[in-house]
Amino acid sequence: MKIDLVGMWMDEVAIGAELLSGLGDAREGAAFTTEFMMDAIQDRFPGKAYCLVEEWIIFRADLSHDELTKVNEAGHIPLFVFAHRVVQDSRRRFQMGDWVRSSMCVTFREGYMFETKNTVYLLMGNGEERVASLNAIFSFF
Repeated sequence: MKIDLVGMWMDEVAIGAELLSGLGDAREGAAFTTEFMMDAIQDRFPGKAYCLVEEWIIFRADLSHDELTKVNEAGHIPLFVFAHRVVQDSRRRFQMGDWVRSSMCVTFREGYMFETKNTVYLLMGNGEERVASLNAIFSFF
């Protein structure tokens, strides 16, 4: 059985280009101090893990009508966050400066509180929003 390594590599390059090339739509995140953000998250989501991030991109999954229906029925919004820089993680899963990709969103409040099943990502500063395939989004592991 012959494996096409060059073809597989080209597929990975195409996925990377889909995710990281070009410009998305500019979005504004929070412009508050870290201390203010930690207090706000503890008031609104008591006991839930949180992660403050910068240099972020919201990926809107490009789904068919049937796929979108299934996602909505599961109580999700087809959004994922990818951040180039973790500022602080309440449960120390990530170190300062690490990158992170979220699971699928369940609520998105005030343009900077991005909640998943287990974590609230606080989007600090400016970022952007892009559309991408699920295959491309899940290529970040």
